[in-house]
Amino acid sequence: MTNDTKVKRIDQVVVRFSGDSGDGMQLTGTIFSNLSAIFGNEISTFPDYPAEIRAPQGSLNGVSGFQVHLGSKKIYTPGDKADVLVAMNPAALKVNAKFLKRNSIVIIDTDSFQKSDLEKAKFTTDNPFEELHLTSVQVIDVPITSMVKDGLSDFGMDNKAVVRCKNMFALGLVCWLFDRPLEQAMEMLSTKFAKKPLIAQANIKALTDGYNYGHNTHTFASTYRIEPKEQTEKGFYIDVNGNKAAAYGLIAAAEKAGLELFLGSYPITPATDILQELSARKELGV
Repeated sequence: MTNDTKVKRIDQVVVRFSGDSGDGMQLTGTIFSNLSAIFGNEISTFPDYPAEIRAPQGSLNGVSGFQVHLGSKKIYTPGDKADVLVAMNPAALKVNAKFLKRNSIVIIDTDSFQKSDLEKAKFTTDNPFEELHLTSVQVIDVPITSMVKDGLSDFGMDNKAVVRCKNMFALGLVCWLFDRPLEQAMEMLSTKFAKKPLIAQANIKALTDGYNYGHNTHTFASTYRIEPKEQTEKGFYIDVNGNKAAAYGLIAAAEKAGLELFLGSYPITPATDILQELSARKELGV
């Protein structure tokens, strides 16, 4: 722990959030990406869903992730390897170890790195970093789950609902690390959980606690600042992900072919977004 935290200016960084499919990594990564875009950074994202449906908790097959590459200049890809990995459990660490750069930062929830958790991820020793030969990474140990439980002890929520907020604690910590403002994140959470105000308040509290943890403990020797893109052309901008782009492409293809568009698909993540987008475009012949 240091008494002072230095601010380093960098041109770009690749951040990956990873955990169980129920840990909310997609939401965490999406909010962080949107914050960076609002801040003025260029971004490219890559959501990574588990191939197995309802895989056992803590297993290698159940790992879900979200990677974002952000920078002060034009960004063309989500990045090959990560500078920062948030690993919510040992399985997330093991699956993503090969995607880490040398001297990268790895933030772990120490509450989820107990003996039973290591066994679920098929580790044979009690030192996963040594076992994976990750000797050059900077490991940041944070008892995320415990701190979230303490922070939300007065909310009157059941344990399962409380633990679900731990992804926001991790997000708050990463926001502090990269100087992302929390106000917009709070607005996003309030909008997402508008019909569940208690859940919104709990997530905002966890988000703020994570940010304050980084600020008050000086967990990192340095924080990082990525300046906004110097020149952003004036115009109308929209947030387009791969599924929405696929839906637009199908509509455009049907229009050019002079045909009505019909899509038959099983509603499951991540394909559900395509169905939802097309169902809202019936006026275009869908």
